[in-house]
Amino acid sequence: MDIADGDLVRLARDGDPAAFRLLVERHLPMARARAARLCPQPDDADDAVQDAFLQAFIALGRLRDPDRFAGWLGGIVANVCRAQRRRAPLTLLGEWPENLHPASAGGLPSAEDLDRADVLSRAVADLPPGQRQAVTRYYYADQPTGQIAGTPGAAKASLHKARRRLREYITAHRPDLIPALSRSSPMTAVRIAHADPWPGRTPDGGMDIRHVLVILADDAGHRALPVRLPGPERQLWRLLSRSDDLHEEDPLGGQTEEMTGRLLQAGGVTLAGVTITDLGPGVTATRIIIAGPGGTRPVTASLADGLTLAVIASAPLAVDDPVMDRLARPVTGPDLLSQFRSQETPPRHLRRGFEPRNMAFTDGLDRWQLGGPFLRQGTGFDYSATTEDGRAILAAAGPEPAGFAFLAQDINADNYRGRTVTFRGELRTAQADGRAGLALRVGSPGGSTPPQAASPDPWEDPANHFAFAAETGAWTQYEVTAQIPADANRIIFGVFLNGGGQVEFRHPELALHAPGQQ
Repeated sequence: MDIADGDLVRLARDGDPAAFRLLVERHLPMARARAARLCPQPDDADDAVQDAFLQAFIALGRLRDPDRFAGWLGGIVANVCRAQRRRAPLTLLGEWPENLHPASAGGLPSAEDLDRADVLSRAVADLPPGQRQAVTRYYYADQPTGQIAGTPGAAKASLHKARRRLREYITAHRPDLIPALSRSSPMTAVRIAHADPWPGRTPDGGMDIRHVLVILADDAGHRALPVRLPGPERQLWRLLSRSDDLHEEDPLGGQTEEMTGRLLQAGGVTLAGVTITDLGPGVTATRIIIAGPGGTRPVTASLADGLTLAVIASAPLAVDDPVMDRLARPVTGPDLLSQFRSQETPPRHLRRGFEPRNMAFTDGLDRWQLGGPFLRQGTGFDYSATTEDGRAILAAAGPEPAGFAFLAQDINADNYRGRTVTFRGELRTAQADGRAGLALRVGSPGGSTPPQAASPDPWEDPANHFAFAAETGAWTQYEVTAQIPADANRIIFGVFLNGGGQVEFRHPELALHAPGQQ
């Protein structure tokens, strides 16, 4: 039986992380479809969806009618898409309270005491009536268990449930008040080892930044977590770069970041720590712990904003262990960058060919491109593609990767118009559970480009044709056929993976049917 949206919202407000994850999974298709229609550029749709879920999580307490979550989320998606047209800067400290507690004096409770009491009071008020009454009588009125309920056993059971709910509430809303050794979500301390622009310096001396590769190092565990930030999020690279590496065209330099640091200092605010966490599938965020005159509280922010603030304030940086275990890679030696740079596909400015090339993978992945919404969701490293012994391997980094991935060629359709083509190849899957297969897309002028979530639902887009692979563990041939319209301008063909596991791919062929043959 499905849990209603309203109940999931209430559970999420109570600090249940699984509840918000279910909301993300349930409404992700709707959010993507709306973003695809409203965003100024199709490639911005996935960024808008992630931003919208992040904003929804932050503002969940302000939703008046939890049962109307879907409509409320749809409005947030629309606002984010409109904001993309203006490219307005994000407000990093929008959640900081204006009314601060007074400082302690003359034996009065300290600001920290008042802060903890306020958090506990709100947590108790959120308990079910029976549990709230038990806590009030036992802890505040100092009544024995025999006077709280019908039997001492019933009272103890009620108090046990209440303590568990109180802990869940405080862990979700104020994790800084939970002792580090007893937190339910352990974290791994990391440092920013690299922030490297890609592709970087151009032959003419300029800078071409498609994205920024950030490497977070777990020195104690000999692991590294790669994070890919979109090109516009280049503040972090600028903060860590030498002055002669920066854009000459950037007149503001680091003034914005310097002003942010001054404002934090002037307000008596310090950043106690920044933690990378997952809010749901493909929704990676940072939890910033802010300490000020009124106490300590968490603020949820985007991945780029959290990392940037950590650098500005020299704040400790950590990653939730489930995220670290899912995405970190083991490293040996001091070179943390090369193994991740080797996974980058160099940008190509070649003209689209008229015939398939490198179909036996003798030249590695030349002419093949790894793409998909995963590049703009999560850390950007949830999938990878390699070649070995004449086959390509498309693999997920963990069991629940962000988005999906495809490895494909893109050719001109001139030689195929008005004809029927079949794309075939042999596949072998491992733990893909029916989420992998062949893809064939026919593009026409005015239509969307490869199936990277630019359309509302790529699996329902009539321009996309799929052959889903069965989970057999043995090499099996599949094929998919499509009619090429007279106005087609491109044909995209390849293999896709939409979830965990991996798919191996060999002997691809794009076959043209004889005239008149369907």
